[in-house]
Amino acid sequence: MAKTLTGIVTSTASDKTITVTVTSRETHPIYGKQYTVSRKYAAHDEENAAGKGDKVVIIETRPISKRKAFKLQEILEKSKGSIEVKNDVADVVPEVEEDKD
Repeated sequence: MAKTLTGIVTSTASDKTITVTVTSRETHPIYGKQYTVSRKYAAHDEENAAGKGDKVVIIETRPISKRKAFKLQEILEKSKGSIEVKNDVADVVPEVEEDKD
């Protein structure tokens, strides 16, 4: 049976290729503490259907290129859009003068 992974698309810069970040919780073999591990996989997306931020399922397949051994199986959830954070807060929030009495 082929391995399936669920993750978030972090890059769609290449044509017909997406980069999927898969996070998992692992337990340390000696100390028993749990920690988060993130791994990136390159997956084949024939129709360029997936967008950045989408939650997708990728499935293992024969090697397509040097780095790609997964292909897009389905898109579970489309991203709701990105939030741009402004660097200069002074432009957004007007300055408030304090009354010193």
